[in-house]
Amino acid sequence: MKTKFLLAALLLGCFFLVSAQDTQQNYPDQAGFKTPFKRNNSGDNWFLHVGAGGQVYFADFNDKADFTDRVTVAPTISVGKWFSPYWGFRLKAQGGALRGFLNDAAFMQHDKYYNLHVDAMWNLANYWGKYTPSKLFNFTPYIGLGYAHRFENDQNVPAGVPVAQDFSRYSNALSMNTGIQFGFSLSSRVNLDFDFGAAVVPDYFNRMTQKAENELIATASAGFTFKLGKSDFQVVEPMDYALINDLNSKINALRSENEQLSKRPVSCPECPKVVPTVVNEVNYVPNIVFFRLNSSKIDANQQVSVYNTAQFMKNTGEKIKVIGYADKKTGTNSYNLKLSEKRAKAVAKELTSKYNIPTENIVVEWKGSDEQPYPENNWNRVVIMSAQ
Repeated sequence: MKTKFLLAALLLGCFFLVSAQDTQQNYPDQAGFKTPFKRNNSGDNWFLHVGAGGQVYFADFNDKADFTDRVTVAPTISVGKWFSPYWGFRLKAQGGALRGFLNDAAFMQHDKYYNLHVDAMWNLANYWGKYTPSKLFNFTPYIGLGYAHRFENDQNVPAGVPVAQDFSRYSNALSMNTGIQFGFSLSSRVNLDFDFGAAVVPDYFNRMTQKAENELIATASAGFTFKLGKSDFQVVEPMDYALINDLNSKINALRSENEQLSKRPVSCPECPKVVPTVVNEVNYVPNIVFFRLNSSKIDANQQVSVYNTAQFMKNTGEKIKVIGYADKKTGTNSYNLKLSEKRAKAVAKELTSKYNIPTENIVVEWKGSDEQPYPENNWNRVVIMSAQ
């Protein structure tokens, strides 16, 4: 009964952990929700941990043994991945020797084992506080399921000691694992971590059946965690479509007003007669294409600006200049320069491939984040198309 309860609690905990983190990850940063982050690639945010410490086997037959005699060395190694700053999974292996005592501690059972388990991890330091890639302290509870195996004991068991001889039957068990890992950042790639854990195994794992239904392997270890691949997370800054639509509406309104003003006759009886001359007048307000964070893909709601520019060029024969930008608060200058180049070339390609605008009529430039055409940072993820 106790085993079933522990297993149910473990599964419920894993479900709650994953469900809670998915909920927190998909909403904007407002009251009641956490900051959303970009989904990382399959090769990002992996880690490798290597450590060692001590372990004690808590079983009902060990009551009269000295605690120091029960402690053995516990090497550990684990590999895992963070799917967000809040939650991740790891595969952990621990092992070494376990000591059990019988006949009032007169006989010591000493044999080796390993416990291989998958853990769900929840970084409370990031969840409760603000995430920063250089955070000094991390506090991470975990919970998981595993498989434990105990190797055959080659000791000579004294007569009358109730140790089972059917090793294959009593040497394999389901383990339920939980604990807390906390540590300190030594550099951008290395952490010093401490782990206090417990593995619950069935009573028969010590090859004896006594009073308890389950027994406990408690471990305490320290080691180094090495971050592999890209190790930080990028905040998603959702595009403000209401603002973009408002800007496009104002641009279209100005364009319409210019067109009406160009057609309005001017009456001035006292002015001298002037022979009218034909002027090739171009009324054009620059068109703007906004982009998502770290993207050079033209969204569907931005296609109207490309279309209007193409129609203007076909109707007037004018050449245009296409200039790409990137916002200053995201990325390095060199990265932003390449991103603004991709954005400008994406718009130019759309004009030529979709609307058959000659390439010689388009001048393509990119400014990166060195120039910011707008006072609002997010507005500068943009390409501006203007008549030359």
